[in-house]
Amino acid sequence: MPKNKVQEVVFTGMMVLVMVYAMICYNIALSTGGMENRVFLMALGELPVMAVLAFVLDFFLVGKLARRKAMQMVNPEKENPFHLVLAISVVSVLWMCPLMSLAATILFQHAGRQIIAVWLQTTALNFPMALCWQLFFAGPLVRFLFRQGMKCAVKLRKNA
Repeated sequence: MPKNKVQEVVFTGMMVLVMVYAMICYNIALSTGGMENRVFLMALGELPVMAVLAFVLDFFLVGKLARRKAMQMVNPEKENPFHLVLAISVVSVLWMCPLMSLAATILFQHAGRQIIAVWLQTTALNFPMALCWQLFFAGPLVRFLFRQGMKCAVKLRKNA
């Protein structure tokens, strides 16, 4: 896990890219009737806007709320510290999924007068995917890549 602000920016950026890209692909697949190779390219069009929004939300608001709430739920001194990681992940999804679903509804779904209904439906469809993707794929992958990157950075610093 990040130990300073620079590491926090890098970690958040990595997590945002992995989560947002996957969720955009998922939503495009839902709206087009299924997953096709073209979805991966189509998702790149939405990625810059959604990734910036997700980074700002997570870095400045949700990340802090998630850590604070997770510390109320888990005592890392008495429990396995990984429980804290899981709690942060779950609380992050609980906040980010509705917020990002609202953004997607406003920006890409042309909901018109049905904005509340479309937002609630989008959130309901996105939540199981976001939670599973975070817990089983994105979270472990990003934490692994982040740890490896930090090991490389330490080695480079020692050799310099």
